[in-house]
Amino acid sequence: MDDLHWLSATELLAAYKTQTLSPVEVTEYLLGRIEALDAQTNAFCLIDADTTLAQARASEERWLNGEPCGALDGVPVAVKDLVLSKGWPTLRGSKTVARDQAWDVDAPSVARLREHGAVLIGKTTTPEFGWKGTNDAPLTGITRNPWDLHKTPGGSSGGAGAALAAGYCPIAIGTDAGGSIRIPSSFSGVFGLKPTFGLVAAWPASPFGTLAHLGPMTRTVEDAALFLNVVSEPDARDWFQQPFARVDFTQGLERGVKGARIAFSPRPGWVKRVDPEVETCVAAAAKRFGELGAVVEQIDPPGGDPSAFFRVLYFSGAGFLLGDMPEDKLKLLDPNLRALVEESRVITRKDFQQATAERAAYGAGIKAFMQDYDFLLTPATAVPAFDTPLVTPFDPNGKLWMEWTPFTYPFNLTTQPAASICCGFTQAGLPVGLQIVGRMGDDARVLQAAHAFEQIAGFSAQHPKAFA
Repeated sequence: MDDLHWLSATELLAAYKTQTLSPVEVTEYLLGRIEALDAQTNAFCLIDADTTLAQARASEERWLNGEPCGALDGVPVAVKDLVLSKGWPTLRGSKTVARDQAWDVDAPSVARLREHGAVLIGKTTTPEFGWKGTNDAPLTGITRNPWDLHKTPGGSSGGAGAALAAGYCPIAIGTDAGGSIRIPSSFSGVFGLKPTFGLVAAWPASPFGTLAHLGPMTRTVEDAALFLNVVSEPDARDWFQQPFARVDFTQGLERGVKGARIAFSPRPGWVKRVDPEVETCVAAAAKRFGELGAVVEQIDPPGGDPSAFFRVLYFSGAGFLLGDMPEDKLKLLDPNLRALVEESRVITRKDFQQATAERAAYGAGIKAFMQDYDFLLTPATAVPAFDTPLVTPFDPNGKLWMEWTPFTYPFNLTTQPAASICCGFTQAGLPVGLQIVGRMGDDARVLQAAHAFEQIAGFSAQHPKAFA
């Protein structure tokens, strides 16, 4: 029981099958751990122990009868507070969302989790409306990184990253419109995958449109594959969801990367600053892929700096979401989010169409580039975790997060699968993330590449000392 909080979902399922562990004792243990420790991290904004334990008891009965109802029966899963979950408020980290309303619908991912018997352990914190790459919000306060409580766990799925790193649950739902799965995965030392757009159903539609993805955050690649099997099942409410051929992402994880062609871009020419320790860790990781039998070539992807047209598209989404709020509600917003909304008001229809056209050209260029490579490796973030509640480590008055995340949002623009996996630690003991980008629709290969690196590197077995 001493290490129960570090067990993977795969290990829990095996223990349930042999009745070595039960869903009730696991859930009770993890709820107790959250109660004892989460005041330090603030990873959860909602815990409803009665409801969670009722789900665990139902799961335990199914296991005792030899009739588990799905692929995640009894596994505790955390839900990001941007994702609808029936019976629980989804307040999005904002004082502007009314708590007193009907919460009677599940988002597609939550519906799939229930169908597969998962135990929903609570809702994780997010910056207001998921707008930035750090994790503090007017409603829920500051979320802290288990590796160093003075640091941010990253955002906007920062509560999920902190919950995984602190050993509160083995799986969490993340969302990502500019890096919000990969940034906290990098800062928190866990694994996260932004799937190919359209693989995982999301509803209601995001105001950030086709920039926005939903995917797994876990401590192991195998758990992410298991989770992706579940949440990639179809849901008619998302008209963007593609009719991909059904894939069992857990099969073939051992395939490895022997013979794979890999592009390695440690610092494209337009990226101004990358922390030296990040560069060192990522370069060492790229070398390990060579040891695994891949052919690694240092080369930058084409297209240059996409930040200008990404900003237009991203700011337009924020303006669409919040621009019509009355002044009394606008005053309640995070001041930097309010400033972003005000900046969005000057974006014209022509600006938006121009940005959309530039995005199309950029995506076509990257797609052509990837015809010659199976994967692209980059840092996940340009810096390790920094002091919270700063938005950026470069400028104490900085309002935007894009200057230190130049490696993530390009692949929201291109909609390719992209993962972050821990590839080492700084001298201060902070995790560093390696980003693995795959071809469109090749999520299974990204998982296989990540699994191969995970097995040779072994970083998934390391945990924050204060939470061990």
